[in-house]
Amino acid sequence: MTRKTGKPPSTPTGRRATVRVKTARGRTVSSQRWLQRQLNDPYVAEAKKRGYRSRAAFKLLQIDDQFRFLKPGGRIVDLGAAPGGWTQVAVERSKAAQGQGRVVALDILPMEPIAGASLITLDFMDDAAPERLKAALAGPADVVLSDMAQPTMGHEATDHLRIVALAEAALAFALEVLAPGGAFVCKLFQGGAERGMLETLKRRFAQVRHAKPPASRKESAETYVVAQGFRAED
Repeated sequence: MTRKTGKPPSTPTGRRATVRVKTARGRTVSSQRWLQRQLNDPYVAEAKKRGYRSRAAFKLLQIDDQFRFLKPGGRIVDLGAAPGGWTQVAVERSKAAQGQGRVVALDILPMEPIAGASLITLDFMDDAAPERLKAALAGPADVVLSDMAQPTMGHEATDHLRIVALAEAALAFALEVLAPGGAFVCKLFQGGAERGMLETLKRRFAQVRHAKPPASRKESAETYVVAQGFRAED
């Protein structure tokens, strides 16, 4: 039985005819497959219909529908925000555009403005990033989101270590800015090196769970860790 929340559904609605991509000169087989997948992805179509900047918005919608950490009036930090899908969801659910919350989003890539959000164009690993974020937040955060990922180098073990290092940096920032009871949501890729990070999460948060939202493609190794009930150290 579906529980009524007053929110739009976090899954695509309606049916669409399958689009077949014709071969074209200069287009590789892999690029043709990618294009066909995009054209037939119901989340891509639904994102366009609802005005979201990326299909990734549905990942956050689905994770929040399950764990309910985005609340009206909340202060939210979105790391790795471009092109802005997660930021749009954070603004919607915190009601920041109506003045009830505050959303601060950061990415190394520039983004078009989003009403209700403060956008920072900066590499999160830049030494200046934490202070810029704290200044824009102007107080403790209720939620820190991280959908960041490093560009892959093609070496699986090295790529995994780099991704985990980025996630650990996001966690270190979250531990500095979260208010007691706050939440941390972060993208991880399975591979083993994240065990130390998970130990820290279990020590500093009341609940730590993993999520693989339906909008996350089955073939992707990505998963999300959702830590709630932040415990501030004395």
